[in-house]
Amino acid sequence: MKIIAFGASTSSTSINKTLATYAANLVEGADVQVLDLNRYDVPLFSEDKEKEIGQAEGAKSFLADIATADALVISFAEHNGSYPAAYKNLFDWATRIERNVFQNKPAVYLATSPGPAGAQTVLAAATGSAPYFGAEVKASQSIPSFYDNFDLETGQFRNAEAAEQVKAAVAALN
Repeated sequence: MKIIAFGASTSSTSINKTLATYAANLVEGADVQVLDLNRYDVPLFSEDKEKEIGQAEGAKSFLADIATADALVISFAEHNGSYPAAYKNLFDWATRIERNVFQNKPAVYLATSPGPAGAQTVLAAATGSAPYFGAEVKASQSIPSFYDNFDLETGQFRNAEAAEQVKAAVAALN
């Protein structure tokens, strides 16, 4: 099974990319490809810009990469209770090409944050809208207080309960 994993963030130190990578690699025998959203260069979306340039090349590349997956593991960063602007911009460009951005793939949706809410607001929004954009969400899980629960040096959870929650979520892909 080929799993495409990414954090819906462009931060070079994204805890959501770390979580998505960790989770995807729990699926035994999976071929995991981790996407870096910085690779998909797109201008700020507007209908005027779309008329000027047509389809953004970065959005086409993103959709092509999604097409290669058997399953998706996405961890959503939360900025002010919503999607990060860079992810939302790429997503908006992609939906103008193909509304079913996630191409009817099974998916696990995750979210984390440094704080106690664990990006639950954006995770709820993403999970609620998933059917409209071609994601078949098999499981979702929020991990609060990421730095308290995950050891960046070892790449493992300190918190056994959080580790089990993530493991159970990705097991839904089997």
